[in-house]
Amino acid sequence: MNRTEPLVLGIESSCDETGVGIVRGTRLLTNTVASSMEEHVRFGGVIPEIASRAHLDAFVPTLRESLAEAGVTLAEVDAIAVTSGPGLAGALMVGVCAAKALAVATGKPLYAINHLVAHVGVGLLEADSGGPQPFAGSTAQNALPENLGALLVSGGHTEILRIRSITDDVELLGSTIDDAAGEAYDKVARLLGLGYPGGPAIDRLARTGNAKAIRFPRGLTQPKYMGTAEEPGPHRYDWSFSGLKTAVARCVEQFEARGETVPVADIAAAFQEAVVDVITAKAVLACREHGITELLLGGGVAANSRLRQLTEQRCSAAGIRLTVPPLSLCTDNGAMVAALGAQLVMAGIAPSGIGFAPDSSMPVTSVSA
Repeated sequence: MNRTEPLVLGIESSCDETGVGIVRGTRLLTNTVASSMEEHVRFGGVIPEIASRAHLDAFVPTLRESLAEAGVTLAEVDAIAVTSGPGLAGALMVGVCAAKALAVATGKPLYAINHLVAHVGVGLLEADSGGPQPFAGSTAQNALPENLGALLVSGGHTEILRIRSITDDVELLGSTIDDAAGEAYDKVARLLGLGYPGGPAIDRLARTGNAKAIRFPRGLTQPKYMGTAEEPGPHRYDWSFSGLKTAVARCVEQFEARGETVPVADIAAAFQEAVVDVITAKAVLACREHGITELLLGGGVAANSRLRQLTEQRCSAAGIRLTVPPLSLCTDNGAMVAALGAQLVMAGIAPSGIGFAPDSSMPVTSVSA
């Protein structure tokens, strides 16, 4: 096996995207994604059974397209990497079973990858032209910068991490204790009659609204939760969005009870400001108190324009260098799985074999199974 610049095929199926990516070392060759989003729209959210069946239908065509775009064959691949968790159990099972079948058929080593840590690995990918570039703070090829943190914001996760080593040392500093930010967006969009997915709809509408028209709560920011740097409270770096969602629902009900027109744009803008305000404030606080000087913003909600803007502003003010991968690599994809798999190969980490099982609640501290 080539351990200097391994050719790794990555498979992602944790939710509603079937992703296959191929990298050579840190160079991205192809990133192919088939989404079943349209099949979930009428239900207002992802239906696990529909997602699983969509993965079954899409996997082989996506694999073939990815290999063709990269100009390689399965025989040339050095290793296979697959998301083994966290995610939807049935969806994960499809990808894991496909990866195991490929590994057995080709004799290639198989790596079971943590989906969340893979979001960080994309910061190492580079392309010949027009593609993602390595972390600006990297001092050596194939190396993440020192003092690195990651803010992951998606439909299922809102977390702040400290990354000492991409292959074996990831620490969870804070996370949501209920709804993730993306879930809150979807639920509030439903309350406002904006449809699914809620993130893009609210982001667009919020640009026409007044974010200061209504003051919505910022969860877990009271002193009893925050504490101090010397004596941290129980949720100093954690988030909660369930109370915010309830506050929006009560706001809408009050307008309707008075027979007034619901100011949807203002509510959308105020809700979005509450979400991004508390996310960025706590993330930057965690960075400052843990010596983090480099931050990666990843996950599907990283596409949100206001989140990107406020994160950049607050990181700049705090002297933190911010890296945001291209939008195609922020959402779930196979390239990020391949990228982390390549890092494990280059670090000499032993393959997972085929005895592992998908883990829908895989902790972020477990880089691989």
